[in-house]
Amino acid sequence: MSADVIVVGGGPVGLLTAALLDAAGAGVEVYERSREFDRHTKGITVHPRTLEVLTTLEGGDGRRLGDVLVARGMRVRSAHYAALPARLDYSGLDTPFPFVLMVPQWQTREMLAEYLRERGVRVHYGVEVTDVAQSGEEVRIRAGDAPRTARYLVGADGARSIVRAAAGIDFPGSTPTMTGFVADVEATDPLDGVEYFWNDAGYVGYMRLGETSVRLFGAESADTGLTSQEVRRRQAEPFTLADLRTALTRICGRDFGVHSPSWLSRTGNSGRYAERYRAGRILLAGDAAHIHMPAAGQGLNVGLQDAANLAWKLAAEVHGWAPEALVTGEFGYDSERRPVADRLIADTLAQDALFHTFGRAAAALRATFSRFIERGGEVAAELTGWVSGLGVGYPCPAGAHPLVGTRAPDLALTSGSLMRALRADRFLLVDLTGDRAAGSALAHLGGARTQVVTARPVDAQDAVRGAAWHGVRAALIRPDGHVAHVSASAGRLSATGAEAEAETEAEAEAVDGAEARALAGAVAAWTGPDRRTAPSGDL
Repeated sequence: MSADVIVVGGGPVGLLTAALLDAAGAGVEVYERSREFDRHTKGITVHPRTLEVLTTLEGGDGRRLGDVLVARGMRVRSAHYAALPARLDYSGLDTPFPFVLMVPQWQTREMLAEYLRERGVRVHYGVEVTDVAQSGEEVRIRAGDAPRTARYLVGADGARSIVRAAAGIDFPGSTPTMTGFVADVEATDPLDGVEYFWNDAGYVGYMRLGETSVRLFGAESADTGLTSQEVRRRQAEPFTLADLRTALTRICGRDFGVHSPSWLSRTGNSGRYAERYRAGRILLAGDAAHIHMPAAGQGLNVGLQDAANLAWKLAAEVHGWAPEALVTGEFGYDSERRPVADRLIADTLAQDALFHTFGRAAAALRATFSRFIERGGEVAAELTGWVSGLGVGYPCPAGAHPLVGTRAPDLALTSGSLMRALRADRFLLVDLTGDRAAGSALAHLGGARTQVVTARPVDAQDAVRGAAWHGVRAALIRPDGHVAHVSASAGRLSATGAEAEAETEAEAEAVDGAEARALAGAVAAWTGPDRRTAPSGDL
C-alpha cells in the first residue's frame, strides 16, 4: 500500500489530521508508539469551534462527528478564565454549539479512531518512529524495524517530538517556575457544579464530572516562584493521593473524601512553540508545535484547529492544485497557525499570573479582572471569542473585505446549514442575494473543488451578524470554514426600500458582472487544475 502522508502520533490531533486528509482524498497512514489506548481523562474541555470542525466529518452511520461527541459528553454553558469567579458566558454565541463540552480526551480519541477504522485508514499501534530524513521528493522514516517512505510527514508526536528534532526545528520558550497538580478522583463528599478556592496557601479548581467523580486542579503557593532546578526536582517526585489530600485540606479546608484516583499528575507553566511549523516536506501540529501551562482546555483545542488548517492545504498540495500562497505564502499553514501559538503562549502567561500570584494585591487583581468579565462588553467578548475558538481568525490581506480570514458563521442555506455543507475537499461559494437567478448565474463557478450554494441574506437588524454580514452578496468559504473572499456592494447590497427600487436595471447588471468576474478570479486564485503525481515509494 502506498500513501501520500504519514502522520506520526495517534492522539486526537494526529487522528483528526489523518481523518481530514482522508476526507480530502489524500492517502494517509498513522504510526503511534503506544500499544494500548490511554484511558486517562486528560483534556476534558472541547470548545465550540472544535465541535464545528468535527461536524464536517460524517461517520458510517450518517451522523456527524460533532454530534457523536456531544452525545458522549456533558454540556456546560460557560467557561472559566484563570479560575476567576466570573465565567465566560457561551450561551449566546453564534454557533450550533453554544457550550463547553466536558468529555474525557480518550473518548474524543476513540471516536476518531473508530471513524478511521470505518474509512479503512490504517493506524499502526505499538510502532515507534525513530529515524526521519527527507529529500526533495519524499520523507523516509524507520517505523519499528521497517523503513517507510511518503511524500509528506506530519509530526503530531507530542512535546518531545522525534519528528521536530529530526527536522532541525528549534523549540524556544520559557523555563517553568512552578509546579501544580491535576487529578481525576472519586469523592465521598462532593460539591455540586464548579467551585474555586483561593487563599495564601494556594488555589484549587473543582469540577464535578459525574455523580461522584470530580476533576481537581491547582497549585500550592509554596510550589510557585521556583528555579528551574527546583521545578525539575519537584516534578521528579510522584504526586500521590496523600499529597492531593494534604493540598486540598490546606487550601479548601477539607479533602472532600477523595479516593480511587484514575489520574494524578503534576503540571508546569513552561511555554514554547516551534520556530517554524514546516521544514520542507515535514510539518508539525499540536504539542509537537506548541506547549503551555494548561488553562481553560486550550491546548487540545488549539491542536485540533492546527489539524483543521493543515489537512486541506496539504491535501491540495498532494493533489497538485495548491497555489504557492497556500503552501509557503501568506495563506500557508505556518503563516496562519504559528501566530496563533504566539497568542496562545501570551494568553496562558496572563492566566499564569492570575493563577499563581497570591496575597492581597493578587486577590484585588483577580477581583478587578473578574468584574471586567462579569459586566460583559469588549473584554468579555474578546476573551470568549478567543477561548471558544470562534473569534480566532487569520490575517486579512491589504485591500480585502474585513471578513476575509474570519470564521464564517453557520449561515442558513436553502438546504441545510453552512457548517454541515463544509467538506475538507472543497470550497463553498455562497450566494447571499436571496435571488435564485443570481445563484444560477454563479453556477458556472462550481466544480470539483468549489460547490455553489445559496443562503438567506443577512438582515441588517441581525444583532449578531448584521453589522458585518449585511450587504454581503457572495462569499467564498475555505474547507476549514474561514472566509477566503467576499463580494459586497456598499450601495445596492445595503440598499432597501425606495433606494433599491430606484436603482436601474443597467446599474444592477453592471454590478453583477463585476462581482461575477471578481468571484471567478478568487476561485481561480485559490484553486487550480488537478496536477497530482504518484507518491514516491511504497509504505
